Amino acid sequence: MTTARRLLGRLVLALLVVLGAATVAFAAIHLTPGDPVRAILGTSGPSQQLIDQVRAELNLDKPLIVQYGLYMRNVLTGDFGESYQLQQPVIRLIGEQIGASVQLALSALGLALLVSVVLAVATAGRRPALRRISGVVELLTISTPNFWVAVLLLTVFSFRLHWFPVIAGHGISGLVLPAVALALGMVGMFTQVLREGMERALGEPFVLSSRARGSSETTVRVRHALRHAIVPLVTLSGWTVGALLSGAVVIEMVFNRPGIGRTLATAIANKDLPVVSGVVVIAAVVFTVVNFLVDVLYRVMDPRVGRFSR
Repeated sequence: MTTARRLLGRLVLALLVVLGAATVAFAAIHLTPGDPVRAILGTSGPSQQLIDQVRAELNLDKPLIVQYGLYMRNVLTGDFGESYQLQQPVIRLIGEQIGASVQLALSALGLALLVSVVLAVATAGRRPALRRISGVVELLTISTPNFWVAVLLLTVFSFRLHWFPVIAGHGISGLVLPAVALALGMVGMFTQVLREGMERALGEPFVLSSRARGSSETTVRVRHALRHAIVPLVTLSGWTVGALLSGAVVIEMVFNRPGIGRTLATAIANKDLPVVSGVVVIAAVVFTVVNFLVDVLYRVMDPRVGRFSR
C-alpha cells in the first residue's frame, strides 16, 4: 500500500470520527430534557410570540432532519455560529478557554509520565514484595474516580492545610492540584505498561552485554531498558488524549477552573448547541491529529514497524 493511499485512508477516517462526534453531540443535546429557547429567555414568563420568534431565528422551528442538515453544513465549513446564551461567536469563546485546558492536560500528562518512569525503573525486575506494593498502588490509581481524588485533594490541601487556593486560577499554585487529580488515574496504567516493557528489555542480549562491560544497574535501566520500553508508552499516551479531555470537564468543575471542559458542562446544561458542537468537534479534531502524530512518531522510534508504505 502506497504512502498516499495510507494517508488518504487516515484522512477519511479522521473525517468520519469528527462527523460522528458532531452527530453524537447533536443527538445528545436534542435528547436532553428542556427547551433551549426557554433557557435563553429565562423563566420570567416570556410570551408565546417571543418564543416563536426566537425559535424561528435559531431554525429550531424546522423539522429535526433539516436542523441536522444545517448543523452539519456549519460543522463542515467550520462555522459554529454564536452561543445561544452569551451571544458571542463560538470560536472566540473556545479560543479564550482552550489555553487553560491545554495547560492542564499537558501538565497532567507530563506529571503522569514522570511518576510512571520513576516507578517503573525502581520496580522492574525487583523483589516480589516491592512488585506487589507497586501493583496495589497502581490498582488504586486506576480504579479511583478522578472527581473523588479532586475533592479529597481540595479538602486536605486547600481547606485544611491552606497550601493551595480553593478556586484555581491561572497561576502555578492553582494548577498543581488539578494536574495531580487528572494525572493520578494515568499513573497506574502507564507504570504497568512501562514496567512490563522494561522487564522484557532487561532479558535481552544487549542488556546482558552492557552489564558484562561493567555498566552500572542505573545505566542499564535508564539508558538501555527504558529506551526500548518507552516506545509502547508513546502510543498509549496518544490514546489518553480522550481521557484527558473528558477528565478535564470534571476537574475544571470541581476546582472552578477556566477551560473548555467547564464551558462544555455549562453549555450542555443550557442546551447551547453551537457551543456544545464546537467543543466536541474541536476535541475530536485534536484527538485524531494527536493520534496521527503519535503513530508517525512510533514508526520513527521503532523502525521494525515500517514506514507508511509497504
